[in-house]
Amino acid sequence: MQWVKDKVREELQKGLIGPDESCQYHPCHFQGQDCSWCFCPFYPCGLPELGETVVSKRSGEPVWSCVDCEFLHRPDVSRAAWELIRAEGIDDPDDPRLAEVFRELRERFNTRAKALMVLGATSDAGKSIVATALCRVLSDMGYSVAPFKSQNMSLNSFVTAGGDEISRAQQLQAMAARVEPDFHINPILLKPKGDAVSQVVVEGRPYADLDVRSYYEGFVPGTGTEVMRRNIEHLMRKHDYLIMEGAGSPAEINIYHRDIANMGAAKAAGADCVLVVNIEKGGAFAYAYGTVMLMPEEDRALVKGILINNMRGDASCLDAGIEELELRLGVPVLGVIPHLDLRLPKEDSLGCRDIDGEGAVVAVIRLPRLSNFTDFDALELEGANVRFVEDPDGLSGADMVVIPGSKNTIGDLEWLKAKGFPPKLRELQGKVPILGICGGYQMMGERIDDPLAVEGPAPSSAEGLGLLRLSTVFDSREKSTLQVEGEAPGGGRVRGYEIHMGRSESHGQRPLFRLKDGEGWRDEGSLDEEGKLMGSYVHGLFDLPAFRSFALSMAGKGPKDGAGDDHGEGVEEGLDRLAAAFRAAIDESALLGGILGALR
Repeated sequence: MQWVKDKVREELQKGLIGPDESCQYHPCHFQGQDCSWCFCPFYPCGLPELGETVVSKRSGEPVWSCVDCEFLHRPDVSRAAWELIRAEGIDDPDDPRLAEVFRELRERFNTRAKALMVLGATSDAGKSIVATALCRVLSDMGYSVAPFKSQNMSLNSFVTAGGDEISRAQQLQAMAARVEPDFHINPILLKPKGDAVSQVVVEGRPYADLDVRSYYEGFVPGTGTEVMRRNIEHLMRKHDYLIMEGAGSPAEINIYHRDIANMGAAKAAGADCVLVVNIEKGGAFAYAYGTVMLMPEEDRALVKGILINNMRGDASCLDAGIEELELRLGVPVLGVIPHLDLRLPKEDSLGCRDIDGEGAVVAVIRLPRLSNFTDFDALELEGANVRFVEDPDGLSGADMVVIPGSKNTIGDLEWLKAKGFPPKLRELQGKVPILGICGGYQMMGERIDDPLAVEGPAPSSAEGLGLLRLSTVFDSREKSTLQVEGEAPGGGRVRGYEIHMGRSESHGQRPLFRLKDGEGWRDEGSLDEEGKLMGSYVHGLFDLPAFRSFALSMAGKGPKDGAGDDHGEGVEEGLDRLAAAFRAAIDESALLGGILGALR
């Protein structure tokens, strides 16, 4: 014990040091940890959520072990501990006032996160937006909060700073929580490829392509459950609150015993639950009642409240129905959330939305396996009229055409051909800008080859659209995932991220961007100004104004000077508006106080 006290005495003299990247063991707990208290001044605390009694390998005697404790390594807790210790003038590890400091830290911060699961009576009930609102509300209240969705099925993904792929919805929730997104908040991502097969991304990296039966009978009971549990545990040691989002409905009785997305995750975290119902679908009271009553009794008891979402008009007209629902279920309705028009990214392809503007008409081809459709949200800042089209006639009258990303490049290329798009695109070449993003960029080339494809109904190679002097080969199953920034044509910044398989080679074409990533500067993409043709692997390329202005000026609809706004700033404003509207609509004392214990 004395050597531990000597180390603590050194720490008290040294003060805050933050992350110690010079340490050979860094990070021994988590990325971004504060290393000021490598030896705890409160040892042994005896709190079961922070450690346990074990038998010493040296002495054979019982000792307190806190090897997995991350409480003092949280930057907010570490800073607060130092400020309290300095205010008291404590410089001795035997000072009895340290006990009072620890008591105050425990009152201010949760030693283990309080978890809340947001369930949906149906898909598109609004659970994602409710979880996002709760993340921003709790962050505004000064708490450390993290989002979590154990399993998300979406083609709308994002790349973290660590190069890991997660759902765009959880990235937005991390933004609302003001935390850096990483794979822990969405450890399992399912990316549909067609024919009931999805690419399974585990902890940010491709794991396997699995069909429904293989996923639920093979992956979920073993690896999936383990992944879910360890990432919940990691986040609960780092934060005050964990806001969990379910998937689909918690009453899917055909797969209830294999659930890791709803009640299985809620029980692993010891979470209370709230159920969200979208009133715009109709039958909201029946959805709420049926969902709760289909759940086993022990799980039903975890549902502490119901939120009615997306209400248009006077909410008081629901009073009689709410009273009857509460009487029948014994579960309170915690609020009626109004319909909100916010500039926030949608979660999945159901959220593909036309943007009704009076500016340039941008036609986005709605591929069957379209991915990352939120690439186009930023065009709203330019007043663009964005429409998603499924046949060549939809390109008529367009000022710009976009071939977006795809989860199945060759399959969607064959769909384009079958629908008759190539002749129309060649007709528009040189008249209006045609932009390909990621899979769409690959399609614009001369040829795509996949020598690693297994035998099956899908072709392993295809002639491209021939718009760009470009060839693509899928010679590896490694996926490129990285954040990038750099220079747009004509000057100005571009920022985004790449998520793709395959390697494209440009045959003498001018590059579109000059990018900087972890390996340095490089040319990226293709540009043919005479043919008004552009292609790039960068998602989010419209988020900053420079490339928006360049592309729209090529369409004769905008200046080339890069004036405009950062799309991210508009998202931040939308998050603040969402949080304010949510707080105004809920019973704060019941939800924030009674269930979460956040009103202190």
